[in-house]
Amino acid sequence: MSSAKGAFMTSRRWLPFVLFLGLLGLRIQGVIAEVVQPISPQRLTLPKPLLLYDFNEVVDGVIADQSRRLRDVDLLIDDLGAIEQVTGGIEIKVATTLVLREKGKEVVDAMKRTNELSVEIWFESASMDQAGPARMVSISSGTSRRNFTLGQDGRRLDFRLRTSQRDRNGLPSTSTSSGSLLNDLTHIVVTRSRDGHLIIYQNGYTNSEVEVPGDLRNWDEDFKLVIGNEFGGGRPWLGKIFRIAVYDRCISNDHVVALFNAGSEGTDRLTSEQIRVAEEKQHFRDNVAPLLANHCLECHDPAIRQGGLDLSSQFAWERGGENGKLFEKGDLDSSLIWQRVVNDEMPHDRPPLTEQEKKQLRQWLVAGAPWPFEKIDPANYRYRGQQGEVWLQRLTIPEYIATVRATFGVDIESSALKLLPRDVRADGFTNTAYNMSVDLEHIEAYRRLAELIVEELDLQKFARRFSKSQKLSTDDTMREQIAKMGRWVLRGELSEAEQNDYSGVATTVASVGGDFEMAIGCVLEAMLQSPRFLYRVEYQRGGGGRKPVSPQELANRMSYILWGAAPDQELIQVADNSDLLATETLEQQIDRMLSDERAISRSIQFVEDWLHLGRLINLRPDAERFPEWSQRLATQMRQETLDFFVEVVWHQDRPLADLLNAQISILHPELAKFYGLIPPADGNKVRYDLSKTPSRGGLLTQASLLTLGGDDASMVSRGLFVLDDLLRGVVNAPPPCVNTTPPATAVGLTQRSIAESRIADQTCGVCHSRFEPLAFGLERFNGIGAYLEVDEHGNRLREDGEVLIPGNSRSEKYDNVEQLMNLLAGSERVRESLTWKLVQFSLGRPLTADDAESVMQVHRNGQQSGGGYRSLMKSLIQSDLVLKTWTEDLR
Repeated sequence: MSSAKGAFMTSRRWLPFVLFLGLLGLRIQGVIAEVVQPISPQRLTLPKPLLLYDFNEVVDGVIADQSRRLRDVDLLIDDLGAIEQVTGGIEIKVATTLVLREKGKEVVDAMKRTNELSVEIWFESASMDQAGPARMVSISSGTSRRNFTLGQDGRRLDFRLRTSQRDRNGLPSTSTSSGSLLNDLTHIVVTRSRDGHLIIYQNGYTNSEVEVPGDLRNWDEDFKLVIGNEFGGGRPWLGKIFRIAVYDRCISNDHVVALFNAGSEGTDRLTSEQIRVAEEKQHFRDNVAPLLANHCLECHDPAIRQGGLDLSSQFAWERGGENGKLFEKGDLDSSLIWQRVVNDEMPHDRPPLTEQEKKQLRQWLVAGAPWPFEKIDPANYRYRGQQGEVWLQRLTIPEYIATVRATFGVDIESSALKLLPRDVRADGFTNTAYNMSVDLEHIEAYRRLAELIVEELDLQKFARRFSKSQKLSTDDTMREQIAKMGRWVLRGELSEAEQNDYSGVATTVASVGGDFEMAIGCVLEAMLQSPRFLYRVEYQRGGGGRKPVSPQELANRMSYILWGAAPDQELIQVADNSDLLATETLEQQIDRMLSDERAISRSIQFVEDWLHLGRLINLRPDAERFPEWSQRLATQMRQETLDFFVEVVWHQDRPLADLLNAQISILHPELAKFYGLIPPADGNKVRYDLSKTPSRGGLLTQASLLTLGGDDASMVSRGLFVLDDLLRGVVNAPPPCVNTTPPATAVGLTQRSIAESRIADQTCGVCHSRFEPLAFGLERFNGIGAYLEVDEHGNRLREDGEVLIPGNSRSEKYDNVEQLMNLLAGSERVRESLTWKLVQFSLGRPLTADDAESVMQVHRNGQQSGGGYRSLMKSLIQSDLVLKTWTEDLR
């Protein structure tokens, strides 16, 4: 073995250890594969400005930035004699400039990254005759070149913003209404969102609102922030300034009002009343609502109402139950609810509340029991996440395979399926981020797969995509090659440190006599085993709260949501040009990607994961009871559901809810015969019209789902599926003492009669009444999905029942399975649940109460466009769930 080849093999042996150290480094920082430590934004404070000057103190001609998010952004006063300190600020009495100490590159980069900005100023003009406009605050380099400028033009204000569709002078400008500026203390906020919507607020109210198209990619990084004049003079402004803040985001109307209410002193805190209301709302949402949902609504919801008591809404809470009102303001100790809780009488037949939970309930009651929203939906509190929780997402096996194919054109599927440990389901899906752990088996598999991928590549041809040079060198040529290659392979720009690390690999190969091809191979193996490749890593640093994602982050999010793979060259190019942030361009890219076959493949992954179709591979029903069962039949059952999904959702573009009652199916011969239909003579699968076969039609009548009930066709399992996956209903786990082994059927004893006895039982009925009746209509389907009117004991089977929609007080009856399918397909709750399932899979994390409004907005927008898969995905991509991310507060 040559020394170079030996070095190459040695690098391979070390790479798993390097990967392990990389993951360990992430773990040390609190960013681990299982669960990222949640970010805890300051909920009761306003967004942290990028720059903040309160002008309360001038020291040696310097006004210090109070935000401290960036370095070297203090202001230098050109002529200290022109400035006079006044209460709460400064007065510019003679023409001068206040300018950044250094270039404004970091300031400009921050706003280019978000494609948003807000500018706030508290001021009092010295004269209504100032014009030009007179420069109040600007990022510019002269009278005709700027990124933005806010200035006074007589009795109105003028805002100029340079974008990709505006000239370098920011024209045409946007002005406040004529005569709106008065010779008085004034608060102005200018906001501009990523979609080009610009608003000028004056004293807390909207004054001007326009569309300013384009993005900020053409902003000049050499321009500095300047106040009171223009560079080189000629546009002086005179007056008092009390506060200037610049944000790298579009702040909301509520924030603008809060800033105005805070006054010219410029405090970042909300008013005391705003704090009180916000704290009460936050406490109810984070502590009280989950407590009621998880401990009380099991017995006291609109349907069960034990003791006549419903605790799901403010109206019902105030009405009370059979024993009267629960609570009287100002009389906590004698209030019925507190007596029952403090004496551990409620919850009934369940563990009592913890001392912490009692404390939280008491705090709410002492505050007068305020209800900040109308109704509690227990489904929103199934996962107790925190606002701003951010997950680090490892690629699933299908995503890894698709990413390698998209990045290198190499098919690694068979090896990946063989080497990688299986992805494990959690919260209904195998891509749930907190469950995507990495162990040594993964590390060894990734090492071996990296070798196989590199062996399949024509390394010189691959390298030529990024540089014409084929020379192994230690100069900037090789470094540039690695930077461009890394941008493609790792789905984002490499940092200086990363370029150094990967260049070091090439340098090591060169030092032992290796050639260019060997160096590229080693670098690629290192990249393939890095967290940047195996995880979807995003930039999470900022001012706290939500901020728009960068164009590159959005490209990655879109690609993995729509395709389950890395972005293609077109999407990367659009993102790198910042065009992706423009609404029209974003819609064009979504439509393009949804027209690609990869979008269909990704949707199939969703439905297969959601319905847990992979379990059919290992299903082994009792051979004596079900002699017709075979693995071939199981494969056709799985394929029926997938083909049916593609037909309804893609070929017919029907609403997702139509999956519940569409009277069609696509069947292979054995399954068609199993269903009692005439099988195709040629042995191929055929599309069947089931409009005259009322026992079939829709997901719940397909054998792939009916096998969820096991050999005994358990109504518990089937009913729980309908409740959980179609209705977003919630039931608690049975008490530990309860025997959950299902009784066997016998002569005169059907699964339905067994279920009815459980429902009638006081111990079991509260929960079982919620879900077992949902499966009554499926009783005629046996454990593997065959339709029978009489069971093996000669008992006649029924198909009538009732559906209790979560949150409703009365159930809806149905006479047969066809009516059941139509009832579910027409239910708004089902339509909402399908949206929730699709959003959860797309985001790769469980959804919380914090997500509820955003998810419902996705749902509403998607339904307005037809309610199909395409419509919902388009609505999701354009929602804050995708376009924005939580960031860490750097204070």
